[in-house]
This record gives sequence, structure tokens and C-alpha cells, in this order.
Amino acid sequence: MKKVWLKILTIVGMLFLTCLGSGLGELLPATKKSSSDLNQLLKTYTQVLSLAEENYAESVNSESAIYRSILGMLQRLDPHSNFFDSKTYRQFREDQGGDFFGLGISIATIEGKPTVVATLPGTPAYRAGIRYGDVVQEIDGKPCQGMTQDQVVQKFRGPIGSLIHLTIEREGVQDLLRLSITRGVIPQYSIPFAFLVRPSAAYLRIESFTETTEKELAEALAKLSPAMQGLVLDLRGNPGGSLQAAIGVSDKFLHMGQEVLVTKGRMAAANNRYVVPRGASESSYPMVVLINNMSASAAEIVAGAIQDHDRGLILGDTSFGKGLVQTVFDLSQGAGIALTTAKWYTPSGRLIQRDYIRNSYYDYFSNRGRQTKVSEICHTDSGREVFGGGGISPDFRFLDSPPSPFQIQLSNSGYFLTFIRRYRVHHPEVFELQVDDNLLGEFKEFLHSRKFLLEDSGFLNNIEFIRRQLRYEYALSEAGYEEAQKILLEGDAQVLKALELLPEARALFQHAEKVMAGQKNSKSMYK
Repeated sequence: MKKVWLKILTIVGMLFLTCLGSGLGELLPATKKSSSDLNQLLKTYTQVLSLAEENYAESVNSESAIYRSILGMLQRLDPHSNFFDSKTYRQFREDQGGDFFGLGISIATIEGKPTVVATLPGTPAYRAGIRYGDVVQEIDGKPCQGMTQDQVVQKFRGPIGSLIHLTIEREGVQDLLRLSITRGVIPQYSIPFAFLVRPSAAYLRIESFTETTEKELAEALAKLSPAMQGLVLDLRGNPGGSLQAAIGVSDKFLHMGQEVLVTKGRMAAANNRYVVPRGASESSYPMVVLINNMSASAAEIVAGAIQDHDRGLILGDTSFGKGLVQTVFDLSQGAGIALTTAKWYTPSGRLIQRDYIRNSYYDYFSNRGRQTKVSEICHTDSGREVFGGGGISPDFRFLDSPPSPFQIQLSNSGYFLTFIRRYRVHHPEVFELQVDDNLLGEFKEFLHSRKFLLEDSGFLNNIEFIRRQLRYEYALSEAGYEEAQKILLEGDAQVLKALELLPEARALFQHAEKVMAGQKNSKSMYK
């Protein structure tokens, strides 16, 4: 009993001291009554855990049980407060930091084998000569067959400067390749794509908001700016991330002093107004922002600010609806906590947080993007109506057609990669893939040889999808992700619609600029 009590006191103590040191001790002023009540609750909790350790049908890991109970407590507060054990917290910090230590390999599991999809230029794997299509047979002498993709990735990672030994099977090479590679710093780019999709229209995708996003965006815009006269900003599937990164991204599109968001909470330190610190040096081009029901948090901050200031049009589905701000605190034993300390509002005053009080934890996360009742109506700089109460509502709703069951099955099989890997070995003279009837016939025969259930109608009904995927896979093998992504965008209906809307986005932006200029002149006259 005493042992259990000491464990609980240690964990509760680390939570209390961390919160106190961060200012959260002000939330519940200590009183004799609250202290006494807390002691009674802890005593009951200790009794329950002690009884479980002594009498439960199986052995109880008390540390795991306590950690899970902390997580459960936080989830009762709201869906986004979270507790991290040391391993999860370390991964969380890596994701936010933008770098980790490893090899620089992107893999997919194909027919149960970890297969290289791409290597990042300049990384240890790239310098070691690892190629598209290579199959990793062994890591440090241990077979990879049966390992999950995550398990393989974790084995690739390790301390900087440490050695890893890989056994590689390569198409067209009889003997296995054995490579010893030294792990290095691997940059995690939050902006994987930034290129022109038309002679004067650019496409830029932000996958997450990290410590490096603002710098990446500045470099991408500088690269695009000589020719760019319109921008499609893709935030689809972006789960969010750093608040400071969201402000930094907004800074590249809005004017200095324009509001990005307002936060409101119980603590005085949680009440803040965040404005654009420097402002865009060149912001005359129109913008269309793509969102969907997986765009959340920092992605919604950026989309909401652009919409409220009429800087661009929003195209897609209603976003997730996460209007809560978490502050991250370090705990002892390498653990951490992300605690909701405020709610955030768009510049027009909208709270876009979806209701979670009347929903279970599962229902909240499984009902992304559902239609919600509008709880408030606000107005943009030019007077347009915008709505709060459940995500960012797009200016133009666009629901892309989901892939067919055939397309999902064929994509997940990995047979596009396997076919192209073999094709390149037998046709080394081909520099640009022409997907003609002969090649389609070869691919169809290949699918039959792999016993992929295939009907002629299924193949013919999806012929354009197959053509594009074969071209994508070949471009990926020859030129990398960016060139391959350009091919995929040719069939991305939402991107094509965004390009059509750029003239309308320009008219909106120019009208808003005139309205704001008129308001400034009116204020000057009455001073």
C-alpha cells in the first residue's frame, strides 16, 4: 500500500509542480477545503489501485495504469488535452522540431516486405545508393518479413552517428546487397510541394505546422514569385501544429497589423490578440485555399484569417472544427502534457470549435466535417457573412469523388510500384513513359500473374486512373516526389476548380482592399 501511495504522490506531485511553475497553479487557489478534498480523492484512488495490484486476475503494471488514468482524466476535460509517456513525447517533439536522426528512406509494405518508395536527396540513404523499389530484407541481421511499417521506420531511426546494417534485394541484381550506413540528421519538410501548375499559377501544399514551416514557406514563395500571379494553397488533411507557425504563415499573405486570431481563457496569460508582425512584401496575387474535413487547428487558423480578411477564397468541405489551444508542459521522467488553456477566435470573432460536450470521445473524432448548426454569423472585412460553431465553412463547397473500391484495392496492393520496378530493369532505354495500349496490356498480364482479381469492365472503367498511376509511379522512380505530384494534380478535380476560381479570388481581394482603404480615409477625416 505504501509503495502504491508513493507512486501516486510522485506522479501527482510532478503534475502539480509543473503546472505551478507554468502559472497554472493560479487556476485553483489552495484552500483547506480543496486540499482536504484532494487528499480524500487520492486516498480512494490509492485504495482502488492497491486492491487491483493485490487481487486482480492478472498482474497489474501500476505505472501504466496510473498513466492511463491521467489520460482518461484529461479526455474528460476535452478531446484535445493529452498526456504523453516518454516515448510518445519524444516522437511528438521530433515532429514539431522538423528534424530527426535516421536514414532518409520513405517505405511502403508491399507483399509483406518493406519496399523503398523514395530516398531524400542528400541523406545517408541517398548517398549510400539505396534506390526506388529496393526491398529491405534484413536490418542489423534480423529479417524484416512480418514487421509493420512503423516497426521498420523505428529501426531506421537512432542516435546520430550510429551505424545500421541493411541487407537489400534489388530487382535485376542476383546477389543481395549489404550496406552499412551511418545515421544522420533528416529534415522533415512541412511543405513538400511548391511549383507552377500553370504558366502563372502556383500550387503549394502545407502538410503540418512545425518550427520550420515559416522558413520553408518564405523560401518556397521566393522561388515561385518571379512567375506567380495566382496561388492554390493546399491545407487538405493538415492536422495543424504550432500556433506560432500558423501566425508565421499568415504573415506571408496578410498586411502588417491585421489580426490572425484571438485567444481567450481563464488565465490572464491565455488572453491574447495575435496580429501579423511584418506583413507580406508582395501580396497582390489572388489565392484559393483548399480544405477538407481533416483540416484542423493551425490549418483552420490560417484559413479563417484569409477568409475573414477576404485575402482569398476557401474551397472544399467544412473543416474539422478545433478551436482549442493547447499549451505543452514538460513533466518528469521524460513525459509531457498538452493541456487546453484557451479557446481561439478568428479575426471576425468566430469560435469554430465543434460541440464535444454532448458527444462521446469516439463520436467526436469519427464525425469530422459533418454538417453542424450555425451558432453565430460574423462578417469579413468587406461585409460578407461567415459562420461559426463548427469548423471553417468554405466559400465554395466541393466534395471530391471518393476512389472506387477497385481503385483502393489496386492502389493498396503495391502492384503499380512492383510493375514499374520490373519495367525499368527490362527497359532501361525508356526516359519518358508512354502509357499506350501495349503497356496497358503488359500491366494487365502482370496483374493476372499476381492473381489480382480483375474483370475487363473494372480495368476499362478505370483506365484513366491506371494511366495516371503508372505515369506517377514512373515519375516517382525517375525524378522524385515533386514531378510525380504534378501528374497526380492533373486528375485532382478540387485543384482544377481552384484554378478556375482564381479570377474571382482576385476580384474579392481587390474589392476588400478598396473597402478597407475607404474605411481608413473615413477615420482620418474625423480625427
